[in-house]
Amino acid sequence: MPDLFETMQTMRAMRRLKPDPVPDDLIVKILQAGTCAPSGGNTQKWRFLVVKDRKIKEAVQVWYKKAFDEWIGPRYLSSTPPPGVTKEQYLKQHAAVQYLTDHFADAPVWIVACLAEETNNRGAGASIYPAVQNMLLAARALGLGATLTTRHLLYEKEADQALGLPEGVRSWAILPIGWPLGKFGPIKRAPLADVVYQDKWGQPYKAVG
Repeated sequence: MPDLFETMQTMRAMRRLKPDPVPDDLIVKILQAGTCAPSGGNTQKWRFLVVKDRKIKEAVQVWYKKAFDEWIGPRYLSSTPPPGVTKEQYLKQHAAVQYLTDHFADAPVWIVACLAEETNNRGAGASIYPAVQNMLLAARALGLGATLTTRHLLYEKEADQALGLPEGVRSWAILPIGWPLGKFGPIKRAPLADVVYQDKWGQPYKAVG
């Protein structure tokens, strides 16, 4: 099993997944990692819906694909590549996003990360996204592919209804999980010198210069 830093440095978004079953004991390990995360005031209002039922996944996929067709797909084709990514790499990423869109329901397990509160508070994500990151790290450590996606939130009400979430509970992310078709590899990011400042905005942090 890779150490923590190697895990982080090779935790690519794995959007191409095999439909093969994933043992429940591995999913439990991933969920346990999620609940090790911090939350605001240690309130632990996170809730996690494990979805295996294909009919439920297909119902959500309708809205997921609609968001791709109307927003995400056109944006990829018209956007410049992000820092640290070539145009060719960006087009490969777009192809992987398209693949996930078409095979969203094929992922054997989804973990839907939710909060048991209705809020538009800007800080609310701090009580769920650390848990999401922990689960992604755990999946990588176990050799499982996963990715963080929030695209369904473009049709939040419809997707949450398809998921059968009760009143007062909102989804914040979906993690499709499965054995990867591809290989883990180094992530591509901008150098620290481009994104870190010291004391004053725009002033370089000399330690990474």
